[in-house]
Amino acid sequence: MAVKVVTDSTSDLAPDLAESLGITVVPCNVQFGTESLKDGVDILADEFYERLTVGPVHPTTSQPSPGDFVEVFDRLGEEADGIVSVQVSAKLSGTYNSAIWAKEETTAKCPIEVVDSAQACLALGLTVIAAAEAANKGADTETVAKAARNAAPRSQLFFLVNTLEYLQKGGRIGKARAMLGTVLNIKPILTVQGGEVHELAKARTFKKGIAKLKEVAESYVPLEGLYVLHTTTPELAQEIADGLSDLVPDGKRPLVGRAGPTIGTYVGPGVLGIALLSAGD
Repeated sequence: MAVKVVTDSTSDLAPDLAESLGITVVPCNVQFGTESLKDGVDILADEFYERLTVGPVHPTTSQPSPGDFVEVFDRLGEEADGIVSVQVSAKLSGTYNSAIWAKEETTAKCPIEVVDSAQACLALGLTVIAAAEAANKGADTETVAKAARNAAPRSQLFFLVNTLEYLQKGGRIGKARAMLGTVLNIKPILTVQGGEVHELAKARTFKKGIAKLKEVAESYVPLEGLYVLHTTTPELAQEIADGLSDLVPDGKRPLVGRAGPTIGTYVGPGVLGIALLSAGD
């Protein structure tokens, strides 16, 4: 038996990576009108982005229910020595609260720790990976949770948005600001700080925005890990990752990941970003 690590689908970890590390992913929900789909289960990224860009209905999202977490905690608790559940920022989603509620309702007898990462997307993913690596080395529940809480403030997310349309549709910015950005052709670079989305910089062209992303990543060296993320441009993301290989420790390489349906609802197609884990003391 061992400590089991749980997260939600906003972590955007590739299924094969999550499986190899023993991470259980609880899917968030994406709604197209009255149709409710589980992120990464009922709808995958390719289908999602096609529907997002050509479909008549803009999707909405919702967190996993407490019952979704109860089901996972009950199942894992039958054999686990403990459970550590690491969630998307509580300021961005009710997912953390669902997990907290489930902790009180589960039949699992093992200790359970729920961690607010104060992050999203692959910055959350890097925090979850740190927890899973500790668990796979045989750490106890408290130590695995500590690994997550130690990694969380060292995880950073920066992303370059191609259009403000989807942030406006998702209610994350006002219509006037979105229209102004479109008229001026502004490409904002956004970050998650203090658990909330903030604007980090503006770029006049997408190319200059990519250069700024690289500059920001370099400012956090030394790094323990780095992801280049995208929504619909894997080749460009790989090209950027190849150019950042000198930022990660010897023997490692920058990874390429994809923002899935939940995150994609708000950022849209054509997004590029960097998630990184700075080195600890």
